[in-house]
Amino acid sequence: MPLVSDAPTLLPESSETDAGMDGWAHITATLNRHGSAVIPQLLSAHDCEAIAAAYADARHFRSRVVMQRHGFGQGEYQYFSYPLPDIVAQLRTMLYPQLVGVANAWNQAMGIDVRYPADHADFLARCHEAGQQRPTPLLLQYGPGDYNCLHQDLYGEHVFPIQVAVLLSRPGEDFSGGEFVLTEQRPRMQSRPEVVPLKQGDAVVFAVHHRPVQGSRGFYRVNMRHGVSTVRSGRRHTLGIIFHDAQ
Repeated sequence: MPLVSDAPTLLPESSETDAGMDGWAHITATLNRHGSAVIPQLLSAHDCEAIAAAYADARHFRSRVVMQRHGFGQGEYQYFSYPLPDIVAQLRTMLYPQLVGVANAWNQAMGIDVRYPADHADFLARCHEAGQQRPTPLLLQYGPGDYNCLHQDLYGEHVFPIQVAVLLSRPGEDFSGGEFVLTEQRPRMQSRPEVVPLKQGDAVVFAVHHRPVQGSRGFYRVNMRHGVSTVRSGRRHTLGIIFHDAQ
């Protein structure tokens, strides 16, 4: 099955949610409130199956990582090579403009001087000029007993503070267990965990490193990590969309 697709259909400005707001306004509000948000059915089942099937074709990838060799968990993943497959490149290009406003607002709230350009190509040029030239979108594969330790995807000086993961497999049919997990480390408080339920084709948008939270004396930073709980049976595939490149 070829790894190509028509452009994925992102939530249109007119789509309604239970909150009574358009789709992206709802996602933005949820992301600001919780540090994560779900985009339902970002990819079709056909596209999910095509991307997952590509894992076996090494021509799409620049490197393969076996997690247990590095203490990252158990399972494996592969980083796509340039040129990215059409659908992966499209997702990166189409999602970035929807998230850049949140990214800039977060940095302003946290007192970070960095601002991100409106177009993803301009941000990638900034990364590449700093020596971050290796693509970071990746495809992850888990089997029974596999898991991903809590971590942050930081690959160099330039980091876009939001990333996206798309579940390609069917929970309860293709696999069991394997929940997407986020933790939030708050100053002088215990960490807060959250499990994000996903269906095939759903995407979770979440903070890469830290995010601002409103306190009684203004905004403060909370540290975010993400991972995947143990897969109990079957096989689970995930597409990771990271907007900065690696050194």
